[in-house]
Amino acid sequence: MELSVVIVCWDGVELIGDCLSSIFAGTGGIDFEVIVSDNGSTDGSVEFIARNYPQVRILENGANLGYAKGNNAALRHCRGRYILLLNSDTVVHDGALQKLVAFADQHPEAGACGCQVLNPQGVRQVSARPFPTLWRDWLDAFCLPHFTLGNGHARKWQSGCCILFRADVLRQLGGFDEQFFYSYEDVDLCRRLWDGGYAIAYTNQACITHLGSRSANRCPLRFELERHRSRYRYFYKHFGPGVLRHCRQTALARIRARQLGYGLLNLLAPSEARRQKLKICKAAAEWNKDIDPIRFVENGEEPGAAMRKWESVLQAD
Repeated sequence: MELSVVIVCWDGVELIGDCLSSIFAGTGGIDFEVIVSDNGSTDGSVEFIARNYPQVRILENGANLGYAKGNNAALRHCRGRYILLLNSDTVVHDGALQKLVAFADQHPEAGACGCQVLNPQGVRQVSARPFPTLWRDWLDAFCLPHFTLGNGHARKWQSGCCILFRADVLRQLGGFDEQFFYSYEDVDLCRRLWDGGYAIAYTNQACITHLGSRSANRCPLRFELERHRSRYRYFYKHFGPGVLRHCRQTALARIRARQLGYGLLNLLAPSEARRQKLKICKAAAEWNKDIDPIRFVENGEEPGAAMRKWESVLQAD
């Protein structure tokens, strides 16, 4: 079998139908399978897939394991020589999977391949970025993303919304590091891929549309804090405690910049969405001020009471 497509699903019944339809309608000429790793959906996703797409293999994990564990659970069942990790909130354009496999065949030096990603308006998204460093974090904190993108020849990580791996390479790496529940798991995996002597290639001939992180939008504060947790874990893993000691300052600087921006926009054009974003920024700032990043990574210590307080505030609105 040439290709295994792995999709992690968590309450994705509104979107996964379009994703699966695009795969089966637009893919021909290659032998492929689709595996959905369901992270405890309660919205009828499993029943919907089983009823409408009986050719899909469904793995029921019984709980929300996160993106890394959810993918790893499926990797053990993949039979393809390539494994495509695909978000459930994507639509695959006609012929994209065949083109991606053909491109990978032409680039044996690449352990993984990325493709062109569009947003719902058809505008190209930045799907490949240089790896995070403390310096790039400071630039990003002050809204200078142009200077963090690097040049076209730099080592970059590819967004996990759609990335094709050679199955043997992915297994050699051991899949995702499961300490990352949400965010940075794709960054870490791509970094280990480069460190293992493999490149990541890119083609704009294959294309998908990425509708956006709907799961994160359902629990915005939880996923905002998960990003911060994963960021601390990533910097500790790859740079050690010395660099990690400075990571809280960059996190707070970025949050303050966002608070300023949302605050000004809300003054000019007040909206409930901006008010909620300001609340999330305030909660994230308090969480970061209260945490000791090293003790968090090494011992799991964090200000849980503050998180619970802000979750209750947001749920009450």
